[in-house]
Amino acid sequence: MTDPFVSTAWLAEHLGDQDLRILDASWFMPIEGRSGHGEFLERHIPGAVFFDIDAIADHTTDLPHMLPTPEAFAEAAGKLGLSREGTIVAYDSWGVRASARVWWTLRVMGFDNIRVLDGGLKAWLAEGRKVEAGAVTPAPTMVAPKFRPELVRDVEAVKGLVNSQAAQLVDARSGPRFCGEAPEPRPGLRSGHMPGALNTPFDSLINTQGRMRSAPELQAIFEVCGVNLDKPIVTTCGSGVTASVLALGLARLGLDRVAVYDGSWSEWGGRSDTPVETDL
Repeated sequence: MTDPFVSTAWLAEHLGDQDLRILDASWFMPIEGRSGHGEFLERHIPGAVFFDIDAIADHTTDLPHMLPTPEAFAEAAGKLGLSREGTIVAYDSWGVRASARVWWTLRVMGFDNIRVLDGGLKAWLAEGRKVEAGAVTPAPTMVAPKFRPELVRDVEAVKGLVNSQAAQLVDARSGPRFCGEAPEPRPGLRSGHMPGALNTPFDSLINTQGRMRSAPELQAIFEVCGVNLDKPIVTTCGSGVTASVLALGLARLGLDRVAVYDGSWSEWGGRSDTPVETDL
């Protein structure tokens, strides 16, 4: 797999390409008090459309932004004007966060030519590049449903991994949340982690400019956290967003078949039939 990122310079050069689609994936936790869509309307990269991870989701569950069915996703992708033949670039205003979730989602749904803008809107604005404002209505396309189950794990599969240790569970949450020292931001969830899981906080992969660290830096970070890059990996986090950042970082290392536990701690920590450990 080629590097999953494009630079701001590359995107600026290719703005207006007929086969390029740009997705603004900006998303914030409720406690952050910000609106991704509201900020998109205020300013976005020219030609971008807004990808709402909370709207393009499974609405039959109370878990946040779970994957929709392939059929529902195909319909939503068509409304956004997406195509598997063209190049898609996702970005977010944080740097690299929810754009990773959209990158993973599109790959699960059979879109292979998806990239992430390294540094996101943060880097784009820091370089004084052009932005637009207002709503965008793309020309619709026809998208056939596809699904790659090998990139997703559900709660039963993760229970099996806890017992078998057939793959490493790598948690992207902060150290205090992983250890059980800090409460979860979502109410009603237990604190701690899955038995045997490893902790690699997602923001350790991102530099101060909001860009993903280099491959050698990433390799060193994962290895310090005890992750064996030669063995299978499943990533997890609070709700499947920053777990995708870990998967994206691992893809930069050439590990492009890493699976994400979609329900993550929002599901695991809210059930009574899932084992939890703390480091207290």
